Amino acid sequence: MRIVQFITEAAVIAAMYAILTILLVPLSSGQLQVRVAEALTILPYFTPAAIPGLFAGCLIANIFTGEGIFDILLGPLVTLLAAFLTAKMPSKYLAPLPPVILNAVYVGLLLYYTAELPMVLTMVLVAVGETVACYVIGYPLLLLLEKHYEKIFVRK
Repeated sequence: MRIVQFITEAAVIAAMYAILTILLVPLSSGQLQVRVAEALTILPYFTPAAIPGLFAGCLIANIFTGEGIFDILLGPLVTLLAAFLTAKMPSKYLAPLPPVILNAVYVGLLLYYTAELPMVLTMVLVAVGETVACYVIGYPLLLLLEKHYEKIFVRK
């Protein structure tokens, strides 16, 4: 992939993630959250440009909606790791799983330490919200993109 295409794809993905998170702020934060933008975390399954794109989008979104400086700094790193792992998933059925697991643990711990919420319950609730975003919204998106893969991701 040429560098201009790579940067453009990453920038578009970052913008989509940030905008979806910021516009849907009441849903995007808290103990029971469905961050709709997390549906985009299936994109590394198709394109490596999604890895830095999701990182940048999460960074921008967390500046506006995050749970303080730790979330601004650490949240995007968790998203980066989840995106990298998604790109390595051997099956489309497993592609949405890394963000569900990593965010359940990370956000659960973050809210435990910053908001003094019960850790295990918070992890479970975050996992439920992530499952909705990544499997209920993201997986159908993955199937749709898979049907149109050559038109969207393969460049001549």
